[in-house]
Amino acid sequence: MHFEFTEVVLERPRRLDHCHVIVCGNEKGGSGKSTTAMHVAVGLLRLGFRVATVDLDTRQRSLTRYNEYRRRWMERTGKQIETSAHYQLQHEAAALYEADESRTTLAFEKVLDDWREIYDFIIIDTPGSYTKLSTAAHRQADTLVTPVNDSFMDFDVLANINPETLEIEGLAQYAASVRDARRFRQTQGEGILDWIVLRNRMASISSRNERRVDECLRDLSMRLGFRFANGIAERVVFRESFFKGLTALDETEETTGGAKLSMSHLTARNEVRSLITAMRLPIDDLGLKRAATRKRWLSQERPVIKVPDIFAD
Repeated sequence: MHFEFTEVVLERPRRLDHCHVIVCGNEKGGSGKSTTAMHVAVGLLRLGFRVATVDLDTRQRSLTRYNEYRRRWMERTGKQIETSAHYQLQHEAAALYEADESRTTLAFEKVLDDWREIYDFIIIDTPGSYTKLSTAAHRQADTLVTPVNDSFMDFDVLANINPETLEIEGLAQYAASVRDARRFRQTQGEGILDWIVLRNRMASISSRNERRVDECLRDLSMRLGFRFANGIAERVVFRESFFKGLTALDETEETTGGAKLSMSHLTARNEVRSLITAMRLPIDDLGLKRAATRKRWLSQERPVIKVPDIFAD
């Protein structure tokens, strides 16, 4: 499987002895996957971890362009900011491997195994539609982040909801694919995939509709087995930073305008930090202890335990 690689000198040592894979997935475009992936990557880089970002979307290439703009900014200004090693899947390679799902899964596992030896975190941005490579990525995820716009219009990626009663009538296709990825990991003895649904673009003022969205999400979280957290709000700082390659976490003259950070910028930065905290990654003592326990458990040879399937159909 062929990926293009953007050369980045990673002078810092690895901090984790077990790489953690984060997948940003949602089979609907415009939900904020690439923005979320980039901000989480920069947040982890600023904490001193080795981070790689991977773009599996060969059409939109949003995460790839974000990284390109970031490097152009450094070339133009002569300044250095935290940057991940970035891998982009070539369109020709994607077309080749989409023809054979088993081959795709094995090839992607091989590539990931090589990267796991280098990085603390691998963050994978998936396309806004079904592909076999996206399925393979979900099966390798330790943490799955699914951003959704905070409205019922975007909930159809998770479940079919009655428009009058708001009752859940069935499982949506993407939620079914996450269920299948979890079942695959279970049969391989790889532990439970931690699924987090992010509420993006939340309104600043609480409304009746927002409360109904919250109630529906709580019901869905119990049915589908995910945690939900607040993601990135609709802020100018996020929209304007993309073409500069910057994030809300960067402190540069272009993000501050040469002055103190604005309240909007500070709020955006706190949103990103709160998001990373809500992900419960192995970045502090508690998270590292959790990761070490998980690694010891996975390293023990034992038959796969057959347990009742707790995930909804």
